[in-house]
Amino acid sequence: MRKTIAVAVAAGLAASTIAPIAAADAAKKGGAAVLTPSGDIKWADVPGFPGVKMSAVQGDPGKGANHSMQKLPAGFSAPLHHHTSDHYVTVVTGTLVLTVDGKETKLPPGSYFAFTGKKPHLTRCEAGADCTLFVDARGKWDVVPEESKGAPKKDAKK
Repeated sequence: MRKTIAVAVAAGLAASTIAPIAAADAAKKGGAAVLTPSGDIKWADVPGFPGVKMSAVQGDPGKGANHSMQKLPAGFSAPLHHHTSDHYVTVVTGTLVLTVDGKETKLPPGSYFAFTGKKPHLTRCEAGADCTLFVDARGKWDVVPEESKGAPKKDAKK
């Protein structure tokens, strides 16, 4: 049985969704702009991932499609996993290292990647600088660990 870790950082993220809602109301009146200086971004801890932080800049990652910033500490590593929703990502700071189908790729600032169809991958932030990512998630954000190959499957009836 796989355990899905849903990233719902409700208290910290709910506050950051107010500006987009106000912008949507303003759009009905002829346009809108959301301008958020980096010092005003509200970061919240991501449960189950020590040192990882997230900030929703539009939408609610725990409920559906959203745009968020994610900060991974230098040296962070996540085991093989996938995400339920397709997502499209730009590396803002640090060097992110992704391993897909056994091939490791280093992505410095300005790099782009996408994962669709629940593609399994390993994620690592190289030592030396935190990795900041801008994520365009097309649905609820989650991290679903992959069962290790050769490991006995757990009986859900126990």
